[in-house]
Amino acid sequence: MRIFVAGATGAVGRQLVPLLLEAGHQVTGISRNQAGAEAIRRQGATALLADAFDRDALHRAVAAAEPDAVIHQLTDLAGADGAATDRLRKDGTRNLVDAAKAAGVGRFIVQSLAWVYEPGEKPADEATPLDFGAEQPRGAMVDGIKAMEDTAAEIGTAVSLRFGILYGPGTWYVPGGPVAAALSGDQSARILAYLKADGSVSSFVHVVDAARATVAALDWPSGPVNVVDDEPAPGRDWLPVLSAALGVPTPGPTPGQLEWARGASNELARTRDWNPLHPTWRSGFAAQQA
Repeated sequence: MRIFVAGATGAVGRQLVPLLLEAGHQVTGISRNQAGAEAIRRQGATALLADAFDRDALHRAVAAAEPDAVIHQLTDLAGADGAATDRLRKDGTRNLVDAAKAAGVGRFIVQSLAWVYEPGEKPADEATPLDFGAEQPRGAMVDGIKAMEDTAAEIGTAVSLRFGILYGPGTWYVPGGPVAAALSGDQSARILAYLKADGSVSSFVHVVDAARATVAALDWPSGPVNVVDDEPAPGRDWLPVLSAALGVPTPGPTPGQLEWARGASNELARTRDWNPLHPTWRSGFAAQQA
């Protein structure tokens, strides 16, 4: 297949492009700058310059690539700016979907989130409603995800991959990264992460497993799919393990939990033969030091 990857230089994109090439696909990736384009070319893919907010340039890029499928891995999290990412999910996705439709693309895969579900007592599956009406800034994030997924669904076959918290190369959770800095007491660390050892339940996924799911999703039917590991867990369980792997102090346990933090189920992805290389954060966090 001819694959167009928006977000090819991001944490997932850097893992994804080589996997697509290994699978025999022709890959075109976009970047906003020459340095990013060169990084894409070094991986063996075709690179084009385009910005998700530049509608005309994006249309030209997608038309030039003539793709069978478009993969949307765009985020704007380098500066931990949630509002900028919400705008990208709405306006950037609108531009990318319109470009895909104009080029006759029939398949679209988009990076979504697995922690936008309404509150509940057990890990959420894909039939669980989203958390509409949540307080800000969470409400804006949920609205952005809804807009992004609805826009993607305008393509004939559209798969929304609801990733858990991403860790591994290129993420905030690597040794020496922003999460390690925050846990070490650096007040200037810029992250969008909840780092309390309480009862709030999170689901994680390694970036390599997220990329592997994206390749697999080229053959999946439309709809959302949670892409998370096998062990949703409260912060009081996973945060000490992460801290040890990062070599930083472990926050003391605290009572309570975020009402909506329930984790997510990966049962659907498992039925589609997605088998994570890191089925639990317990071993995955430690593997980051390898």
